[in-house]
Amino acid sequence: MKLRPLNNRLIVEAIKDESKSSIIIPDTVDGDKPEKGKVLAIGNGKLLDDGTRTEMSVKVGDVIIFKKYSPDEIKIDGIDYLIMSEDDVLAVL
Repeated sequence: MKLRPLNNRLIVEAIKDESKSSIIIPDTVDGDKPEKGKVLAIGNGKLLDDGTRTEMSVKVGDVIIFKKYSPDEIKIDGIDYLIMSEDDVLAVL
């Protein structure tokens, strides 16, 4: 991957929910449900006013839960990636 996140940004690969059900539920029912993904790359931390950087609290390989509508979606070489701020991460699994 030739994509390098800046500051406190993350590059994430979405993990699709593989749970199968015979009941069809409209997307509007769970529209605000958090999503899961695997962290592929991290930036070098948020730049503070004094010139120092904060340490990232997630690392490459972590599986995270994040706000559904927070990431920006991009496609590079036919592969979909998500770019988001570390602030949008709700938890690490």
